[in-house]
Amino acid sequence: MSSLVVAACGGDDEPTASATPSGSEEELDENGFPVNAHVQPDLGVVPEGIELDGREGTPPPEAAESDLDAAAQAAGCDLETGLPDEGNTHITDEDATSVDYRTNPPTSGDHYGDGTEVLSGALADGAYLEPPPVGRIVHSLEHRRVAIQYSPDLPEEDQLALKGVFDEDPEGVLFFPNDEMEYDVAVTAWTNLLGCDTFEGDATLDAVRAFRDTFRGSDIEGTEPIPLAL
Repeated sequence: MSSLVVAACGGDDEPTASATPSGSEEELDENGFPVNAHVQPDLGVVPEGIELDGREGTPPPEAAESDLDAAAQAAGCDLETGLPDEGNTHITDEDATSVDYRTNPPTSGDHYGDGTEVLSGALADGAYLEPPPVGRIVHSLEHRRVAIQYSPDLPEEDQLALKGVFDEDPEGVLFFPNDEMEYDVAVTAWTNLLGCDTFEGDATLDAVRAFRDTFRGSDIEGTEPIPLAL
């Protein structure tokens, strides 16, 4: 696949700004999104009607382990790197119900795309309180994003600990619940996956940060060099 610049991947339409803020008393940005959701509508689409996560995360402690392999092992997480590239054909179904992804959560494969939407319909960076459409998530991974995902059954205290990791450095990161995966916590990038069966506190936070810092914006074969910020 040839490399694309921002102008080649997106259309001329204005960013979608129709998401419902998660609380009427939250501080909102110029687009009407909760400030703490850190949404970047110039770098993707906010799906219509989806609720954003404007919660203030718990500030994480200083990382005790920044090496990805060591951090994953300490947290008891499965680390799969260099997975097969499953393709990148654009489809019209944002939920990608026709695609049989080989990993759960997906790490590559055919995904939703529409040249009339911002950056062809990839999911906007930011925090969501509902699972976004899978086809848009995978498109964002192709844009060198990292997706932090957690089980909605995880206690809110643990959700807010993970949200704190997102809040500290949100550029190029997606954050949302995933009720379809077997993990308590997972982080994905194009052809790479960190899966944690259980949340182990600071050790899990270290593993999430190490994965983010390793793969966010990384020049992985098959990805598009979309900026992390404008």
